[in-house]
Parts: sequence; structure tokens; C-alpha cells
Amino acid sequence: MKAETIGRWAFIVFVIIAILAGIAAGVGGKAALGWVSLVMVILGIIVGLTTLTEKETIPFLTAAIALLVANAGSVFLVIDEVASPLGSIINAILNNIAAFVAPAAILLAVKAIYNLAKA
Repeated sequence: MKAETIGRWAFIVFVIIAILAGIAAGVGGKAALGWVSLVMVILGIIVGLTTLTEKETIPFLTAAIALLVANAGSVFLVIDEVASPLGSIINAILNNIAAFVAPAAILLAVKAIYNLAKA
């Protein structure tokens, strides 16, 4: 199987797990959060190593910064005051996305720095 195909499937699995685990965590199912985060990190590494090309590096890193900043403050938890547990669900989904995006962003950032150094 091609590396690109593996990366695409890893991304699809990531989206499904991130949403389902986010909903579960948002309504109180926090027992498996460590395992979910570990799976997100592994999938992020797979996608970072297999699917992202040189051309996609800057757009991906820009999107990664936006996602990680949006997740940093847990700003969506305030929504629980009026629509519980919606804020917790959104926050948990963003945490899962951050666990996925961060390792891929680190890999691409190191690769970009390496390419700059050898140029």
C-alpha cells in the first residue's frame, strides 16, 4: 500500500476518533482519554511522515498554529453555562485535534528548518 494511501486512511480514522471521543469526553466519558490521545499522536506522526509534501508544509504549519492557538485557552468551555455539555464536547474535540496536529507540525517544522539549513 502506498504511503499516501496509508496517510489518507490515518486522517479519516483520526477525524472519526476525534469526533466520537470528543463527544464521549464531553458528556462525561473520560476513562480512555489517555489512550485516545496516544492514538491521535501516532496517527499525527503517520500523516506527518507519509502524506505532507514540500508544497503543503507552509499551509499545514499555518493551519496547525491556528488550531493550536484556538485550543490553548479552552475558550469553548464557557458555552457550557448556556448549553451544557456543548462547550465540553467542542473543547474535547479540539484537544484531540491538537494531539493529532502537534506531532505532524513538529515533524514538518524540523524538516523545514533542515531544508533551510542545507539551502
